[in-house]
Parts: sequence; structure tokens; C-alpha cells
Amino acid sequence: MVYITEAHPSDVWQMQSNIKDNVVFASPKTEDDRAFIAGACVRKLGIEFPAVLDEFGNSTEQAYTGWPDRIYLIDSQGRVAYKSRPGPFGFKPDQLGTALAQTLRTQATQATK
Repeated sequence: MVYITEAHPSDVWQMQSNIKDNVVFASPKTEDDRAFIAGACVRKLGIEFPAVLDEFGNSTEQAYTGWPDRIYLIDSQGRVAYKSRPGPFGFKPDQLGTALAQTLRTQATQATK
């Protein structure tokens, strides 16, 4: 997971669900602020896989159009093998599963050559 710009900061666009869930943060002003908010997000959502922080200029978000949410599958060569539609409504686990299986088959074939 790459944590990008805070989607619903309290000083810009606060959602009622964030208030209900006690996830209320203003837009971070420093890298340390952003790291704190990202850590709170990871803990609150129970994310159990590696998470990294996009830099303050949001270069990863801009390169991958990661807002609002996206799921990417990156192959062993560093190429995008799958890009979801915007989430959460554009997330299609079956499509990701198909892309993952195809990527693994391709990599296995290349490894035997």
C-alpha cells in the first residue's frame, strides 16, 4: 500500500463516516504529520501488509492516478500488469485474480526458458 494525500481532511472535505469512526485529521503540514496520519490509517484499518508513504509532492499518486483508491499489480519486471478502476466501487477481485494468475503463468514460462 502506498499512502497518498489524505482523502478527507477535516479542513477540506470531512465525511460523516470519518467523524463516526473517529478518523478526523487536518491536512498534514509536514512529512512527520503525514507519517503520523498514515500510521493511524494503517492501524485503524487493520492493514497487515507493507505500507509506504508517498512523498509530500505526491509523485506516486500523480504517476499512478491513485486517488481515490486503486489496486495495481506490478510484475517482477516492474511493469503494471493490472490497474483497477477507481475504488472502492471499481474493485473487481475476480479481475485481479485473473491478472495475477496470468502474470504468474507468464513469469513461470519465462523462468523455464
